[in-house]
Amino acid sequence: MLNLLKRYVYEEDYFMGRKILIIGGVAGGASAAARLRRNNEDDQIIMFERGPHVSFSNCSLPYHLSGIIQDSDDLILMNPELFLQQYNIDARINSEVIAIDRQNKTVTVRKVDTEEEYTESYDKLILSPGAYPIVPKLPGIDKVNIFTVRNVVDIDKLNQFIKKMKTKEVTVIGGGFIGVEVAENLSAGGYYVSLVEATDQILRPFDYDMVQIFHKVLIDHKVNLILGDKVEKFEKDNVVLASGKTLNAEAVVMAIGVSPETYLAKESGLEIGETGAIKVDKNYRTNDPDIYAVGDAIEVYHALTHTMTKLSLAGPALKQARSVADHINNKSTLNKGYIGSSAIKVFDYNGASTGLNESLIKHLNMNIKYDIVRLILSDKVGIMPDASPMHFKLLFEVPTGRILGAQAIGKGDVTKRIDVIATAIKFNGTVEDLKDLELCYAPPFTTAKDIVNYAGYIGSNLLNGDFKQVNVDKVRDLVENNNTIIDVRENYEFKQGHIKGAINIPLSELRERVDEIPKDKPVYLHCQTGQRSYNATLALQNMGYNNVVNITGSFLGVSYYEYYMDKITGRDSIVTEYFHH
Repeated sequence: MLNLLKRYVYEEDYFMGRKILIIGGVAGGASAAARLRRNNEDDQIIMFERGPHVSFSNCSLPYHLSGIIQDSDDLILMNPELFLQQYNIDARINSEVIAIDRQNKTVTVRKVDTEEEYTESYDKLILSPGAYPIVPKLPGIDKVNIFTVRNVVDIDKLNQFIKKMKTKEVTVIGGGFIGVEVAENLSAGGYYVSLVEATDQILRPFDYDMVQIFHKVLIDHKVNLILGDKVEKFEKDNVVLASGKTLNAEAVVMAIGVSPETYLAKESGLEIGETGAIKVDKNYRTNDPDIYAVGDAIEVYHALTHTMTKLSLAGPALKQARSVADHINNKSTLNKGYIGSSAIKVFDYNGASTGLNESLIKHLNMNIKYDIVRLILSDKVGIMPDASPMHFKLLFEVPTGRILGAQAIGKGDVTKRIDVIATAIKFNGTVEDLKDLELCYAPPFTTAKDIVNYAGYIGSNLLNGDFKQVNVDKVRDLVENNNTIIDVRENYEFKQGHIKGAINIPLSELRERVDEIPKDKPVYLHCQTGQRSYNATLALQNMGYNNVVNITGSFLGVSYYEYYMDKITGRDSIVTEYFHH
């Protein structure tokens, strides 16, 4: 009898159809709505979006500025009519939810275009309000034309404005993903762009030694990159920096970061987490059992730092949305936390990263013993006309070999490599596992032993203590302190450019000239990318040298690492000529 009653209650709840409201109609909201419909035909699903568009490609917005995406309408993936016809979802645009009454389970909606207000009841409520661009109230802010990039209306407004400008000067403030992508696309569109970042580097998912490649790429493409200097105030069509520098700017794009939209949650007494974003449980449920939250507005568990964090990434938002729609329909869900995988294109270079990097470990004071693999390898067979060096950095735990994170930058397919690492991290992989991975190979795609396999070999060798290495960011100190540095490249390569003070003993002559190499002090070996010098290191070790250290990344890595700071500060270069591919 009890089972019958249970079944009756369950079926009534299930088949009579519930009313599910969704606040926010972009990535998380639209994805939750579509999955809810796939799970159940009877529910009434209403999605509110305060802007004029639902389901647009947020991450593609900057590409409208260069004309890669020509028509701003192409950024819109779905419209309310299609939502209704294809999914039977009531998508209401220009509809801002201004209050939640948790006791009576209703929301108050204001129609943006008419100011008319009405209430709507709910059985379940999903919050996906996103995050808003931070615009600090700096002196003189009304004297410049400020733009932010959050939606199609924003990017359209910016694009229309810059086309009518008298000059072509734009300043972008903030060196995160949006700032860099906006700067790149404005530059590609023919504008003179200054990119201002208050800290010493752009793109925080990359470590300082890796991100120098992007710093070089930006200035090579005539972007005026200003680091370690912040905006103090604005004057008429001018940006004044703390250093006293003044930048002409008819348009200013503010991209210093985003803040989670928590106003509604706070007002209705929902719990806010330690990061200032909405607190949710494993199923993305707030402290109200009938209200869920997803996307940029919530905090999530970082599986590697073991802390709560905010992730403004589309991938996690879509996964959360699916989980919520499943949980509402009594399906099991998975939440193993997040590791933060992301990618970016900066002109002709691509970058991707996953998991921990050194700066995050230091910033969080994580008590973790780790080592790094830093290598440069051709992204495909070297004789292919579009083969290009790929810079790769992997962090692993000592002594377990567990993979903690990785970064890759190059002209080729960095995302494939970092996706492999992200998968390995999710499955608790070690550097030993990377050696054994069987990856697809053909000359146009990769090398027979992929850079991921190489990272496994090097990581395992380091764990075993087979050789010692030093990273490119330590080379300036070595040069300035007159350490013995041996360049094992061929003589003609050495003449084209080398580290100042380095001795040239080519690998092909190493065995005959071994008596020129001292045994009583450290000797640092390098070549172009670190491969020949690794062979030289092992050869010398086999001859009884225990004082040899390989410079990982070698001459190409040093050239990229030193270039930007040399050019900007005018300091003495440690190389006679930079080597660039």
